[in-house]
Formats: sequence, structure tokens, C-alpha cells
Amino acid sequence: MNPIHISYFSDVLCVWAYIAQIRLNELQITFGDKIAIVYHFVPVFGNAREKLEHRWRDKGGLKGYSDHVHEVVKKFDHITVHPDLWTEIVPPSSMSCHLFLHAIQLLEVKGIIQPSEKGFEKATWALREAFFTKLANVSDRNVQFAIAEALGLPVSMIQKQIDSGEAYAQLSKDFDLVKEHTVSVSPTLIFNEGRQRLNGNVGYRVIEANIQELLHNPPGEQSWC
Repeated sequence: MNPIHISYFSDVLCVWAYIAQIRLNELQITFGDKIAIVYHFVPVFGNAREKLEHRWRDKGGLKGYSDHVHEVVKKFDHITVHPDLWTEIVPPSSMSCHLFLHAIQLLEVKGIIQPSEKGFEKATWALREAFFTKLANVSDRNVQFAIAEALGLPVSMIQKQIDSGEAYAQLSKDFDLVKEHTVSVSPTLIFNEGRQRLNGNVGYRVIEANIQELLHNPPGEQSWC
């Protein structure tokens, strides 16, 4: 049986995606090669400062949003965030991170980075952790390259994927998929060729139940329920 294909859309600067990473890790442990998670990005924070200042202008601005995020995080004991999150440092755009990560993905596709090393997944988590816990301006390419070096990833080859335009092409594909599937929430999981989706802060058991249903009732098979 082919693995269950899961399209996972998220924004690197999204706290809900930061929270949800533990669920993805558990899915991979539980289901192994029965699932295939394909990562895409949705630019919820493509224009971070302006968006937050506009949407939170009547609720305290950036400080109001920071307080909101801290209230959210209090409900989860597996993550921490910096006290000055979204107030002291505000990365201009998550799109720079997404482009950088697509460059790493390309190196995995080309075999320059072995997929078994999980360079893309490690870099994604490292960017999130650097921002949420250390207030690193992860939009800055120098910060991204420092993270890549710490992970032992080939910085010059990552830059080459960006300079050649190939990473931009992958980012453009994400934009097309976001439009095709009308994705507006981070994170969003899409199953069964778009017929099933889970948006936002969805618990692990709900995600697991959707996968179990697809494993036991594959698309195309008759089922009364």
C-alpha cells in the first residue's frame, strides 16, 4: 500500500506551528513509512510588522499580540517563548525563511544532503526555536546561514539554490498550492488529495484518527460510513 500523503502547510513564525511540531514528530514515530509528510509554506507572516500592527491596533498593538501569544503558550508545557517575543525583535517577513528552507529541500532532492539526515526538518525547527526562545531575527540571511553552519549544512550550496532561482520556483509552487487549496491558516494538514483537511490547533488524536481512517478505508474502496 502506498503511504498516506499529507500536505503540511505552515509559517515559520506561527506559534501554532511551533506548538504543533511535537505532533508531527509523534506521527512519524507512530506511522513510520505508512505516511509521507510533504512540507509547504503559507505566508501568514509575509509582512509581519505591518500585519500585526494593523490587526492588533485596537488590542495593544505588538505588545497586545505578544501577550496573546504568551497566554496561548501557557497552556502547553512542551515549549517556551522569550518574554519579549514580538516586541523587542520583529522579523520583517517569514518568506525569507521559507525561501532558505526550500533551498535546503532542493539539496535533499538532489542528494547533496541525504534525506536521512533530516536537514530540512532540523533547520525548520532551529529557525522556529531561534526566534521563539532567543529572539533571533530569522528573516536575516546571516542568521539563517549561522543556523545552517551549526547544523553542518553546506552554506555555499544553499546560497547557490537561492541565486539560481530554483528555491524561488519552489516557493512559487507553494503560493499556487495555497491558492488551489485555499489555505489561510497555519498549520493546515491536507489529506486524501484535498478531500480532508485539518486547520489550526488540532490535537494529535484527531490527526491520528484521520490517518487511521485512510489506512483502513483507502480512497476508492467502498465504505458505508
